[in-house]
Amino acid sequence: MPVKDLVSWNSMIAGTARNSCLKDAMNIFSKLVNSGLVPDGFSFSSVLSACAQAGARCYGMWVHQLMAELGLEMNHILSSSLVDMYAKCGRIDVAIGIFKTIKRNHVSVWNTMIGGLAAHGLGSDAVMFFREMESEGLVPDGVTFVALLTACSHSGMVEEARQYFEAMTTKYSITPRIEHYGAMVDTLSRAGLLDEAYDLVKTMNVKPDAVIWRALLSACCRYRQTKLGEITVKEIAFQGSGDYTLLSNIYSSANRWEDSEEVWKERKKKGIRKSKGLSWVELGRSTHEFKAGDRSHPDTDGIYKVLHRLSNKAKSEGYIPLTELVSKDVSEEEREENLTVHSEKLAVAYSILKTMPRTEIMVSKNLQTCSDCHEWMKIVSKVLCRVIIMRDRVRFHRFEGGCCSCKDYW
Repeated sequence: MPVKDLVSWNSMIAGTARNSCLKDAMNIFSKLVNSGLVPDGFSFSSVLSACAQAGARCYGMWVHQLMAELGLEMNHILSSSLVDMYAKCGRIDVAIGIFKTIKRNHVSVWNTMIGGLAAHGLGSDAVMFFREMESEGLVPDGVTFVALLTACSHSGMVEEARQYFEAMTTKYSITPRIEHYGAMVDTLSRAGLLDEAYDLVKTMNVKPDAVIWRALLSACCRYRQTKLGEITVKEIAFQGSGDYTLLSNIYSSANRWEDSEEVWKERKKKGIRKSKGLSWVELGRSTHEFKAGDRSHPDTDGIYKVLHRLSNKAKSEGYIPLTELVSKDVSEEEREENLTVHSEKLAVAYSILKTMPRTEIMVSKNLQTCSDCHEWMKIVSKVLCRVIIMRDRVRFHRFEGGCCSCKDYW
């Protein structure tokens, strides 16, 4: 276009952000700033959304600084965007600090804050903020209760979840939607109450979707409930790669290798490709991505040296690779090597290679992290005296001194 006005720029930034082209959204925003035009509230809310999705904290901080320099007038949309960005970039402390300084007269701002606390597994804090919201006279909506129930789920607050699920209808006349049932099923499943979760699924007043069945299937894998897992996977209309992986893991953990192999054969027969794990780290304002076993990075040699040195140190501190997670009937050495080169471990090794000692590390992943990587991160945080923050598809994990903020409840 020979002439690009602010509406044109904003349309491109919003469009790329909504379609998960996050690097493009940030690059276009940078070009807008360099064009001489002054970004407005729409520009900032869209690019902050991109930063939040990507976990691009450094870029998001620069955007926030630019907002302050321009003296941009804050509204509930921009306030929510800022809180959301810092929460999803691992700085829940900054998100809370901003929340306490802004106008909180719109329910969306509270929903964002409670949702951020939920993602960090801070269930008690989420409940506290919800009560404060009620005391200030704001009426919660359906989104509020999704965030609140999710917070209870991630913190093992089963009784509180039951109370809020009931209060939705009895106190606030909100009819539970599929998202509320999903959060409640997830709460019960994570707590190992699989029979109660299954009963809830069967008695729901809406048809359960794949998300609900997958929450149950994931719990079946964790608690090794093979029979219920087999029932659950059949209920998923369009089975994806992750469903086959979970069922295969259920079988392999029970040493049913033939059944596990049959699951993979069925997946290949249907032409369903395995979802590839992808992890990334932001250093400065550049993002570095890694796949499992990745050797495409320019610093591959250094990354693998650091990785193997870390794994050896971790073993000396008590780390034992969870080789039963590898769903192939191969040698123990091959299983261990398969676990060693998971994408999040490569991302951590690269961060250690490129940052100063004791620097905080932030890693994002597109899938849920596995139990082996979770144990490895705990021990590495202790060995190196570093904080490692892991943002996976489900929630945040903060590893420090050999412990995780999730308290091994995830």
